[in-house]
Amino acid sequence: MTNVDDAIKTYNLITLSIMKKIITTSKAPAPIGPYNQAVLSGNTLYTSGQIALNPETGVLVLDNIKTETKQVMENMKAVLDAAGMRFEHVIKTSIFISDMNNFTQINEIYGSYFDDANAPARETVEVARLPKDVNVEISMIAVK
Repeated sequence: MTNVDDAIKTYNLITLSIMKKIITTSKAPAPIGPYNQAVLSGNTLYTSGQIALNPETGVLVLDNIKTETKQVMENMKAVLDAAGMRFEHVIKTSIFISDMNNFTQINEIYGSYFDDANAPARETVEVARLPKDVNVEISMIAVK
């Protein structure tokens, strides 16, 4: 490699590190695979999906769909907080559920975290299976 190639490679690595900041918090479950809780690029936050793992105990909260959804949303809140954001900054969510019959109960808990007038765009998709056989997983994109 030439000095120019080395300089370009160094510049690209520095630029990437400025553009991409890894967000982590012990107040949300640690990743269970090769990913991070969230990535901040500029002022846009991309979260990984959260499931109902209690970050303090590492135990899944599966008592019922409402408590499960509440734990997911509390995990998302912790990730947003770690990035200096709140639910009002969320512009898009993706909700994956294992049974569309749970939609109304999930929606009730999910909706309590947002102001209806400024709620984010969203899709809700029924899937065949989710990690650790949970019933709901949610990811978000937020902008500050």
